[in-house]
Amino acid sequence: MTNKTTEAEWQAKLSPEQFRILRQKGTEMAGTGEYDGHFEKGVYNCAGCNTPLYKSEHKMMSHCGWPAYFTALPGKINRHVDNSFGMKRIEITCSNCDGHLGHVFEGEGYKNQAGERVNDRHCVNSVSLKFSPEDK
Repeated sequence: MTNKTTEAEWQAKLSPEQFRILRQKGTEMAGTGEYDGHFEKGVYNCAGCNTPLYKSEHKMMSHCGWPAYFTALPGKINRHVDNSFGMKRIEITCSNCDGHLGHVFEGEGYKNQAGERVNDRHCVNSVSLKFSPEDK
């Protein structure tokens, strides 16, 4: 499914929670997502269209209540300024289906898995993702 898919088609394909988050720009409750503390090797795909978005090597522990990544696969994420709730944030969406993933927070000083400081923290809803384990 792509960004030409109708909202009715999305509603038929997705669970009510996936539809609320991916299509209506919702947010899952902090600490409830299945991928927050998940660090298995593999790829995190868009739950809407199965486009690969993040590698497990991109994941970091931020203790924010949502899965966090310091970068995405090239060209797979679009960024949009989001001025809702009286603050400037950067919304991130899947570049293929335009599904809402979460937000990027810049300049926080988190470290990646190698202990290096990173500029961005992609704070992503678990519901927006589908994990594909690495072949062993």
